[in-house]
Amino acid sequence: MDSSELDRWHMQRALELAARGEGRVEPNPMVGCVVADGAEIIGEGWHRRFGGPHAEIEALRLAGPRARGATMYVTLEPCCHQGKTPPCTEAIIRAGISRVVAAQLDPFVEVAGKGVARLRAAGIDVQVGVLEGRARSLNAPYLKLLRTGRPWVIAKWAMTLDGKIAARTGSSRWVSGEPSRRIVHQLRGRVDAIMVGRVTAERDDPLLTARPPGPRTALRIVADSLASLSSTSRLVQTARQVPVLVAVGPDAPERSRGRLEAAGCEVLVCDAPEPGGRLEQLLDQLGRRQLTNLLVEGGGRLLGSLLDLGQIDEVHVFLAPKLVGGAEAPTPAAGTGLETIADALHLGELHYEPSGEDLHIWGRLSPV
Repeated sequence: MDSSELDRWHMQRALELAARGEGRVEPNPMVGCVVADGAEIIGEGWHRRFGGPHAEIEALRLAGPRARGATMYVTLEPCCHQGKTPPCTEAIIRAGISRVVAAQLDPFVEVAGKGVARLRAAGIDVQVGVLEGRARSLNAPYLKLLRTGRPWVIAKWAMTLDGKIAARTGSSRWVSGEPSRRIVHQLRGRVDAIMVGRVTAERDDPLLTARPPGPRTALRIVADSLASLSSTSRLVQTARQVPVLVAVGPDAPERSRGRLEAAGCEVLVCDAPEPGGRLEQLLDQLGRRQLTNLLVEGGGRLLGSLLDLGQIDEVHVFLAPKLVGGAEAPTPAAGTGLETIADALHLGELHYEPSGEDLHIWGRLSPV
């Protein structure tokens, strides 16, 4: 293969390694690295956990003395600042790497081209942009957090073939089958926070935990304008074991807020006059806390409000081969909605996969 094909081949391997850090490294980006001598890989690594060694350090350790004169392939520009770990640029220079191929620049303000500049100043040949689109897709949540200060919002719902998430009575157990619910638990185990509306919290009485546990323990959030979440709900009852945040409006009674706080919940007052404004304030607060991925599990009013605000980035739908009917049976996204089908939002990076009897459909609304 020619040199450009070789570069893509090694970078694809680096991207595969980077993906192994999902759910373990946030709010840091997922990064993978390959050190190669021609077609031979002599060292590889990935960022395994937040605060742990970076991918480049792992790959250089495995390559050892053979790194001198070799090429490094890395999915993100190497860091050049002292953070939780020393700068990778200095380790690369000391190792004698002659060429660095990076998929993309790191927009983080402490790096943002400075890593590439440092390597070039040391006489290292640097190329940027190999499989950049794939690298940006992999780290879309990290890039959004840096760009907007808000987490990546993942909407999830299960619905029947006629588009219902529950029967007209509110009965929703179970729309989807056990294989689909296992996938949802995997999603829960890798995100920073899981949010539902107050009606869903009361109707379904969910725990919103990952079973079995994943690499992360998500903050559980209830959007509850009047702080009326029941003290007997499983969320409130377990708030001292797994964190619960109740996002309330300015009209929430002080007594109700105190009741939830006494049970171990954190109560966050979002004081915008309109529900949409309060949701945006909540997203800003989560971003300030460096929460990278937010999974929203319903109900229809909450998902519809986020859709109206343009704040949904990714969608996971479990389509069950069932019919429920009923004009009053709830649908996944309420809110105002769009005026015409021509205005409909389209999913990109679309995937379909059988999940038992269900069909798992997922894709992204946000351009990468």
